Amino acid sequence: MKKAIVIGCPGSGKTTFSEKLQQCTGLPLFYLDAIWHKPDQTHISREDFDERIVEIMSQKEWIIDGNYGRTLEIRLQYCDTVFLFDLPTEVCIQGATERLGKGRYDIPWIERELDPKFRQEIETFAEKNLPGIYELLDKYKADKQVIIFKSRSQADEYLEKFATIVRY
Repeated sequence: MKKAIVIGCPGSGKTTFSEKLQQCTGLPLFYLDAIWHKPDQTHISREDFDERIVEIMSQKEWIIDGNYGRTLEIRLQYCDTVFLFDLPTEVCIQGATERLGKGRYDIPWIERELDPKFRQEIETFAEKNLPGIYELLDKYKADKQVIIFKSRSQADEYLEKFATIVRY
């Protein structure tokens, strides 16, 4: 694994997993949310965002954390490993709620409440986004390692096993 993407519903645990994976591998970690969002809660242009993603993917090694469906296919083309968090909606809402009031590496401000639009995004993710993600995974799975987590405990178990392999 040299180029990995971590995708899935907001609140599913992607960022926590990405940070632990980075600790195990030493690969540079890039948060799409941190690239997209500005501290004043606006965002950069799509062109600047796309440019930054291309810069990252031109590097020899990386982990990219985040969805951003518009750019998913190009990231799939460049990666060698995909981690998909396909967790129940309730778990994702709980994850998003639990991080309220906490500082995060990937967002340059502290969220104080769960934005109704963001909650709606979580609630409709499985219906609106997952079918397209699975379709893209089917398209690229022949030359990618695809790991799908249905629970956070599966992700933790993967990391435990992976850390053991990396140490020896």
